[in-house]
Amino acid sequence: MIFNLQHSINQHIELPDSSGIDLYLKREDHIHPFISGNKYRKLKYNLEAAKAANNDTLLSFGGAFSNHIAAVAFAGHQFGFKTIGLIRGDELFDKIYTNPTLKFAQDCGMQFKFISRSAYREKHTDEFIDSLKAEFGTFYLVPEGGTNDLAVKGCEEILTTTDKGFDYVCCAVGTGGTISGLINSAQQHQKILGFPALKGDFLSHNISKFVNQKNWELITDFHFGGYAKVNEELIDFINAFKKTQNIPLDPVYTGKLMFGVYKLIERGFFKKGSKILAIHTGGLQGITGMNARLKQKGLAIIE
Repeated sequence: MIFNLQHSINQHIELPDSSGIDLYLKREDHIHPFISGNKYRKLKYNLEAAKAANNDTLLSFGGAFSNHIAAVAFAGHQFGFKTIGLIRGDELFDKIYTNPTLKFAQDCGMQFKFISRSAYREKHTDEFIDSLKAEFGTFYLVPEGGTNDLAVKGCEEILTTTDKGFDYVCCAVGTGGTISGLINSAQQHQKILGFPALKGDFLSHNISKFVNQKNWELITDFHFGGYAKVNEELIDFINAFKKTQNIPLDPVYTGKLMFGVYKLIERGFFKKGSKILAIHTGGLQGITGMNARLKQKGLAIIE
């Protein structure tokens, strides 16, 4: 199954000469207009597996502004799958048309089931999955965030032979699939740094299930309070980065990643002369929804 895929490029990031660091950003956000970044990588082999099993329905999970839900919906529309989205938050039932992510997914043909947050926490249990099979029939299950063995396989293709010269590879971490692929495909001399967008210690365990190297570390200082949590400092950084580098960042993942990388450079975490590659994993579709929330709070928006 082939997407109309563009090649990502490594874009040089201008830093003060005094930093002594050579920083690049791999523009995975450019590889597809709607299934960009790690979402393309995670879905690639899962869609092939669904087709091979003659399964015509994809079911997955996500929140109100989920990049994953939007990507699954578009992929289903493009490749002839029915799609079902289990959405966290039953209060969102009557907000589809005011939520840009859900409206996009619906326009792509996705069917929704809105469930309470307490029920959502049970989504991994056999009892919950069996209840979905009773309601919807046969489907191919794509986990929340898309992370499984096939997703990790896809993310192993992010790094190419042209990336061998980097000392560090940095990425945002959500469910752990992207960093797992990077860990598995990295060169022996490379260190993989993950910047979690969520609070909690569970990510190390999740990642350890998929990886075969110990060349990685999680930097847990830059989640800004947890998933989809932001403050004015982060928004100011994202806007300044776009102005100076002409690169948009999303507030949930890549904004926090690049904020963290910059702070580590300022603190001298990397020795001078280090060559760093950060991964732009996409997620830009979520900016519109985040800006709506920021406006409601009377805060500055992402430009």
